Amino acid sequence: MLQNKFITYLSSEKRFSEHTIKSYTTDLNQFTLFLSTEFQIVDQINEISFQIIRTWIANLLEKGISPRSVTRKISTLKTYFKFLIREGVLIENPMLKVVAPKSKKSLPVFIEEDQIASLLNEVQFEKGFIGQRNKLIIELFYVTGVRLSELINIKISDVNFISQSIKVLGKRDKERIIPITSSVVDTLNNFFANNQKNTYLFTDLEGKKLYNKLVYRIVNKYIGKISSVNKKSPHILRHTFATHMLNNGADINAIKELLGHANLSATQVYTHNTIEKLKTVYKQAHPRA
Repeated sequence: MLQNKFITYLSSEKRFSEHTIKSYTTDLNQFTLFLSTEFQIVDQINEISFQIIRTWIANLLEKGISPRSVTRKISTLKTYFKFLIREGVLIENPMLKVVAPKSKKSLPVFIEEDQIASLLNEVQFEKGFIGQRNKLIIELFYVTGVRLSELINIKISDVNFISQSIKVLGKRDKERIIPITSSVVDTLNNFFANNQKNTYLFTDLEGKKLYNKLVYRIVNKYIGKISSVNKKSPHILRHTFATHMLNNGADINAIKELLGHANLSATQVYTHNTIEKLKTVYKQAHPRA
């Protein structure tokens, strides 16, 4: 089946993450269902036209699906039809005329510096291994800006105490080296003293690598103690890392490399937060504001 072959292609050649592949699979299943119920198209790939795809997009928007989600589904179809052209299944690509709906760009939500300081210096974590591990998880997210999937895959061997850095395996298996602070190095040293036998840096009491939902719950719990932001996720700490770096004068290209962004445009969204902060300071301080 073409879809199965496409999913294998995403995994083996494009090296997409499990989360992305799951999203692509869901999008394709939804599109396939729409084709069969609305146009009685099952295996007739060559009958899928630009007009049919546009009808699907309109249908999604009418159902209240956000423009951002629709744009992601369009991206899925673009990748899929490029694959079909490559495989010689199609000659013409019906996605060439498809335009994604415009969506309002929201600024990345982040936590204020004093709140982060309170979280790391004042909040009480559990005693023993669990508390030590959970605090290190929060601190490493904030100090490095890594993604959730990157953090849980960090191995003990990826930590370099001499250069004070951590090696991270990012999207599409792209490695990057991220510096860490002296205080984190000290915390890691203390943490390692009791957990040297494990392969992965973050594990449960049995030495098994942590899973995404558990780390999400840990972060959600502790951010909730110091902030009222709606989405208390690990990604908020990634946004916070980038925003605080920019606010304190870091070069945007350096932040791009630290975050593992492929394009500078993905990093530039954080400059808007900095500009908004400058506006606030300006209005508060300037006599004519």
